[in-house]
Amino acid sequence: MESAEECRKFLADLCTPGELTALADRWQVAQMIAAGMPYRRIYEKTGVSTATVTRVARAVAYGEGGYRGVLAKINKSEADTESNS
Repeated sequence: MESAEECRKFLADLCTPGELTALADRWQVAQMIAAGMPYRRIYEKTGVSTATVTRVARAVAYGEGGYRGVLAKINKSEADTESNS
């Protein structure tokens, strides 16, 4: 994808509104897991089922590296932004 808007349009065509919500929830959970937040607290803050929290945590830890890769890119980008400030 060349831009965030291109990605947004693609996902809007590809997914139902419910699927988009589920994807957004999983991404939020992945970020919280990476930040070290306890599963129960994630559930309390997001309302995402504990089964989904556990499934996302497993993917972050043992998956194909998709979550970890994007989380690393975001962290690097934020660090670069802070160092340029």
